[in-house]
Amino acid sequence: MRVYYFSRWKALGICLLAAFVFWCFSHPVVLRQTAQQVAVLLGQRIIPIYAVGTAEKKIALSFDATWGADQTPELLRILRENQVRTTFFLCGLWVEKYPEMVKRIAAEGHELGNHSYTHPHMNSLSEREIAHELNRTHHLIKELTGQTPTLFRPPFGEYNNKVIETARACGYTTIIWDVDSLDWKDLTAEVMLDRILTRIKPGSIVLFHNAGKNTPQALARLLPILKGRGFAIVPISELLHKGETYTDHTGRQYPKPRADQSRPEERGL
Repeated sequence: MRVYYFSRWKALGICLLAAFVFWCFSHPVVLRQTAQQVAVLLGQRIIPIYAVGTAEKKIALSFDATWGADQTPELLRILRENQVRTTFFLCGLWVEKYPEMVKRIAAEGHELGNHSYTHPHMNSLSEREIAHELNRTHHLIKELTGQTPTLFRPPFGEYNNKVIETARACGYTTIIWDVDSLDWKDLTAEVMLDRILTRIKPGSIVLFHNAGKNTPQALARLLPILKGRGFAIVPISELLHKGETYTDHTGRQYPKPRADQSRPEERGL
């Protein structure tokens, strides 16, 4: 039998490491955050949420508001008549320009998310600048509506570890999308419908813009079709899994499996 001898300081270091590991496993939230920080240090890319892994026929529609508001009343009318609630990601400058519209969106039951203040390329900003973009819009939305936004969509869908980590430190979950209507390209309603309906699946998050030229026409036709196919349409926060979760390499969010369970992607789901 081999006997190993350690110096007093080395033994102390081993004991402290063991105590830290035990403490982390006793505090799963801290463990998850620590793992994410280690991923950053190792140069591994953190993936935000593009969609939700679920067998339930639930999806979320989202609207980014960065310019104009002429189409927004019509969008709200269509959503109201179809009894659908969605998520609007608002730019701070847009909030300042259209405060009454922001109040109306919230009053009609829609969820408000953060889309930065000036709509910059977030990857080029420092952590301090990213936090400023988020916090300024956060306070604007909360003061106007009473809602406390918790979801962040980075402008242009651009992100890196710094953006996601800083957003998390500000209290935000970063949300992208897995179905893009491309309405900002002024596609026809017919083309948008085809794009969406051929790509949508349970757990999808669809991207629209509140100022898309043909977005109201596409939305008016899309909602009855989705409902006819058995899809429930909910705000993004109601689509997300709660509790301990993880995001796979494609950006799909899943509940964290128990120790005796395998992950869905390992089962080919």
